[in-house]
Amino acid sequence: MSSLSKFTRGGVRDYENRRYRGLDQRIVHAREMKIIGKMLALAASNVSVHSGQSPRATNRRRPDGRPVGMALDLPCGYGRFTSTLRDRGFDVVSADLSFEMARRTAENASALASDPGGKAPAPRSEKRSGEGLPSFGDWFPSVAANAGRLPFRSGVFDLIFSIRFFHHVHHPEDRTAILREFYRSTSGYVLASFYRMNGLHILQRRIRRLFGKSRTNIKMVEPGIFEKAAEEAGFEIVCVVPLFRGLHAYRLILLKK
Repeated sequence: MSSLSKFTRGGVRDYENRRYRGLDQRIVHAREMKIIGKMLALAASNVSVHSGQSPRATNRRRPDGRPVGMALDLPCGYGRFTSTLRDRGFDVVSADLSFEMARRTAENASALASDPGGKAPAPRSEKRSGEGLPSFGDWFPSVAANAGRLPFRSGVFDLIFSIRFFHHVHHPEDRTAILREFYRSTSGYVLASFYRMNGLHILQRRIRRLFGKSRTNIKMVEPGIFEKAAEEAGFEIVCVVPLFRGLHAYRLILLKK
């Protein structure tokens, strides 16, 4: 696994401005958000219902009394999912191999929280109860981190959120190491994505490359391979949902420790 990222500050802004602008990308984004929303609702409800099993959820609460879970968003990119995670009841630690991506996420989260017309989950003036923790909405930790060697103590997160990452992991041993590190670092769930072999999607990508529309070399795995690796890491598979059944290789998976 590489320990370096070549993203520059300008490159991050360029990526942010280009990503999910086309019609096809907007359709994919909408479908992806719908599936993620359902999976997050399930994970968040279990943090609430079983808060006694999570020290963080037990001791840290929102102003309305709901437990606050802790989520790791990795790779965070420019922070596309930060507000979604926070709206579902999670405080978010953003991490990316790219320092510039992590910094951009913090900038975007801070701007969203300070914008009166934004969709921040709570005003900056509201306070959590207990242990002198910062006010909800003020805390935007972002770090540069390698997924295979996370700089966090074991079980600190209620959820690890890892979207559009594993298709960039081309070696099975790296995938195994990352899943084991996720297992170590979560006390509850992992919500991740991967690409399963799909002939139609492979053909579509070849056509896009032919016309210079795609330069990314993604890794698709045979059916059952990712699920087997997750189970070998110790996870229980809650559900696997295809983005568009039969048409797209992309899958979202919810794992439970």
